[in-house]
Amino acid sequence: MAMDTQAIAAVGFPCTACGGPTRFDADSRQLKCDYCGTDQVIANKGGAPKEHALPDGPEDDEEAVSTDWGVAQQAIQCEQCGGRSLIPAAQTATTCAFCGSPKVLVQSGARGIRPESLIPFHISLSGAADRFIAWKRKRWFVPNAFKKGDINAKLTGIYIPYWTFDANTSSSYSAEVGVYHYRTVTKTRTVNGKTETYTDRERYTVWHSTSGYYDRSFDDVLIPASGQYDTVLLERLGNFDLQQLISYKPEYLSGFIAERYSLSRSDGWKQARERMSETLTKEIRSEIGGDEIRSLRIATDYDDRTYKHLLLPVWNASYNYKAKPYRYMVNGQTGLVSGRVPRSALKITLFVLACVAIVLAALLLYVSYDGSTPS
Repeated sequence: MAMDTQAIAAVGFPCTACGGPTRFDADSRQLKCDYCGTDQVIANKGGAPKEHALPDGPEDDEEAVSTDWGVAQQAIQCEQCGGRSLIPAAQTATTCAFCGSPKVLVQSGARGIRPESLIPFHISLSGAADRFIAWKRKRWFVPNAFKKGDINAKLTGIYIPYWTFDANTSSSYSAEVGVYHYRTVTKTRTVNGKTETYTDRERYTVWHSTSGYYDRSFDDVLIPASGQYDTVLLERLGNFDLQQLISYKPEYLSGFIAERYSLSRSDGWKQARERMSETLTKEIRSEIGGDEIRSLRIATDYDDRTYKHLLLPVWNASYNYKAKPYRYMVNGQTGLVSGRVPRSALKITLFVLACVAIVLAALLLYVSYDGSTPS
């Protein structure tokens, strides 16, 4: 499988042996020289990732947050897909890392909040390619030529921005709870022209009011701050182990691209709050119990709100199959693959026909068996 790494030359991290450029190597977790192959340890004594208090007002304090990425950066934006990223100032980008478009424009203006922490790449370029090959061979309903053939994909290492949010919640709730009860009733029916009585078990619901309080803490609710991927694709990729977060250092970005966040911190909090609210509703309904719940009302206070801005490693690839574009991503920490693949209309049709045949066969067997049963 042909690959285009779109790698950025290292800036400011010369090799201690020969002075050549170095880039971060996912296999050794160190800087590796492009010329002599010497490895350099990245000294990182930054401690645990920092949590920042989430302000109540608008984002007027972002100037107080660090925007120094450690190396001179320039913002670029793709004309085709609108993707925005940050690359070293000396780098000239000719192809978009997101969609493969050859037109990328240098942007002026703010660089954005620098992340406090990141997870460096654990999966190498070749490792990501191998993961995709194994993944596509296990897909259902894809053309055999695609499953077994080589795919000419442009594979790029990107640090995708995320927000994480923490909060302590205190909720008060009220609702009506329905509990099922059963009673035996006498009914009549007509069988072969004759009326007969029989007993049946009938269900009815007894309702009562309830109320209470529910406390719950949320830690590291992860919200993608990227605007280049649909939510489903990123959710499938999101099995990151945030316990491996380390303090940001620009050396980890050497050889990769860092995407600039397009979802603001306040919008990220709105999404996190919606997730928290959904979780609270589910858990409170479970707390209430009963067989049915109606008129549920929940009022929640969110206290001790904090956030982190971080970068997570992803290998991104775009490819064409029979003139149609597709995309896949590989989690740069765990190797999990998420993507879209071409489908075989013939395989899908044959599968549907096989399912219909099985249903018809089962139906015929049931009718045959039922017809042979004595009345």
